[in-house]
Amino acid sequence: MAWVETESLSFTARHDSARARAAELVLDDLEDFRAKLEGIFAQVPGGITVVIHPNEPALALAAPWLPLARAVAAPAGRRYFAGWFARGEIHVLTPEALDRRASDTPGSREALRRSPRHEYAHLVLGANNPSLPPPFTPSTFRRYVRAAWLCEGGAAHFSGQVPHLRAAIVRRLREGGRPSFPPSPRDAPVLGGTVFSLLQREVGTPACVSLAASPVRGGGGPALEHAFQSPVTAIERLWLDYLAGFTAS
Repeated sequence: MAWVETESLSFTARHDSARARAAELVLDDLEDFRAKLEGIFAQVPGGITVVIHPNEPALALAAPWLPLARAVAAPAGRRYFAGWFARGEIHVLTPEALDRRASDTPGSREALRRSPRHEYAHLVLGANNPSLPPPFTPSTFRRYVRAAWLCEGGAAHFSGQVPHLRAAIVRRLREGGRPSFPPSPRDAPVLGGTVFSLLQREVGTPACVSLAASPVRGGGGPALEHAFQSPVTAIERLWLDYLAGFTAS
C-alpha cells in the first residue's frame, strides 16, 4: 500500500493509506498531550514526524536502536518497548499492532496505547535536558543506558503509563529480587516511572519537571536529593516502601 501523510498543528504522520483514521486518532491524542506538557515544560517541540508502522518488523527496521534497548531491559519491561524516537521524529506501531502486543494482564493494553505519548515525551525530555538523547550515536546510546531510569522513567510518568504498569511492576518485584536505587538500566522501563510517581506524590509536578531536566551525575544521587530535598538513603527507603504497596494491593 502507498504511504501517505496526515497533518495536525504540531505533527505530521506518515502511514499507509488504509490507516488514515487511525493516524488521525494518534495525532489528536498527541496534540492533547503536547498541550498538557506545554503548561509545565519550558521547551515543547513541534513539527514532529510520527511514523506509524503496521507491524513489529517494520518498526525494528526503521529503529535499529530499539532491539538493543529491549535486550538491556528485564523481561517484565520488554513488552513496553513498543516505539522509538530520534531527532524530530518518533516511530510507533498502529493501535491494532499495539493491542496485539499487549498481554492479558490488567493495564497492559492501556499502557501500550500510550506508546506514542511515551515516545513524544522522550523528545520533550531531550529538549529540556541536554544530557539526554536524541540524537543517537554509540556514545549517546551509552549515555541513554546510564540514565535509563530518568529517560524511560520520565517518559513513562509524563505519558501516564505508570498506573497501568502495576502487573509488570509486581512481576519484576517477584522475579528479580530487591531492585537497586535508582533503578538499573535493566529495571528502568518498569520501575523508573515509580521514582517520578513517588516524587509527584511527595513533592509535586514542578519537582518532577525539575528532575527530568537535571543532568545525571554520580548515578543520579545529587539530582534525586535536590528533587526530594532528602538524602538518597532516605529516598531509597521511602521508594522501597512505595513499591511494597504494589505487591500488597
